[in-house]
Amino acid sequence: MADYLTVLTTTDSAEKARALARGAVEARVAACAQIDGPVTSVYRWEGAVRTDQEWRVAYKTTAARYADLEQYIRGAHDYDTPEIIATPITHGSAAYLSWLDEETAGA
Repeated sequence: MADYLTVLTTTDSAEKARALARGAVEARVAACAQIDGPVTSVYRWEGAVRTDQEWRVAYKTTAARYADLEQYIRGAHDYDTPEIIATPITHGSAAYLSWLDEETAGA
């Protein structure tokens, strides 16, 4: 398993994305979070195909903090089933990865 992860979620407004990002960093379950959007999401929900604007939040964290970040997202998010997808970071500068460790420690 990778030691570092990028974790994605989406939400339906820029304000909610900022709150999700800030809360995770304040809780030290992510070292940083980047927001982009709006993006167009096309998906099936409750039997219908929907198209909506969303904002994507990409968190950088350690594998050791993943469960805490997932718990934070589930608790802070207003979607019934929020997107929570983790992708391993297979390579990175030693200085950046060390920073991820420092910023997610001490929670």
